[in-house]
Amino acid sequence: MIATPPADVHVPFEDTPMPVAAMAADYPHGAFIATHRHRRAQLLYAIEGVMLIEAQAGRWVVPPTRAVWLDAGLEHTVRMSGNVRMRTVFVESGAVDGLPQGSCVVDVPPLLRELILAAVDVPLDYAAGSRHDWLMRLLLAELAVIPRLPLYLPWPGDARLRRLCDAIVAAPESPHEVARWAGELGMAERTLHRAFQRETGMTLGRWRQHARLFLALERLAHGEKIVNVALDHGYASQSAFAAMFRRHFGVAPSAFYR
Repeated sequence: MIATPPADVHVPFEDTPMPVAAMAADYPHGAFIATHRHRRAQLLYAIEGVMLIEAQAGRWVVPPTRAVWLDAGLEHTVRMSGNVRMRTVFVESGAVDGLPQGSCVVDVPPLLRELILAAVDVPLDYAAGSRHDWLMRLLLAELAVIPRLPLYLPWPGDARLRRLCDAIVAAPESPHEVARWAGELGMAERTLHRAFQRETGMTLGRWRQHARLFLALERLAHGEKIVNVALDHGYASQSAFAAMFRRHFGVAPSAFYR
């Protein structure tokens, strides 16, 4: 059984005078880290398992082989899907030029992955000019060029619209007829569409497509059959799901985790 790390396990890694530090922590399926923030920016990477990060403004789905960059001071929660082997890199502001501006999901190329894994064994008091120092400098250089990925789902601030989004996430296979929801929320259909676009920057239809795809990613990460995932998320067939998946992510569902 995996023991959940204590809530303050990260403190020494943020208090070190060195510009970057990395730690390892493993969590069981269903583990939840309540709302918190960090003084430093952080890169959350999972060797195994899926992490779901939620902040006031939106949600990020972080499958294996990807990571999420979170700005310093961002309040967020983390939920684990599957047993998660998390590796976290804490980065001091201004440590290197070119670090991501704004929280986002990023790709983790092979070199960056190996640097992250090696960095967790670097002591917090490594000496300047040492091998450990050069390793951490290279890690920072790689963080400055990581590509962003479209794995962010903006969340409305309006309580009524959040109810609608919660319902979509709870039952992605449902058609969620706009007319019915507008009536339940006490809004005209046109008002609902305008408000949703204003709050999220996306149309309701596009948001629903994104939500279904992100929820499907979690199921695919656990090895479930593509056809089952497709049907459970409101798609008429596996081919329809695969076509939408490829348009959004650039690869077929079967190739996403390779």
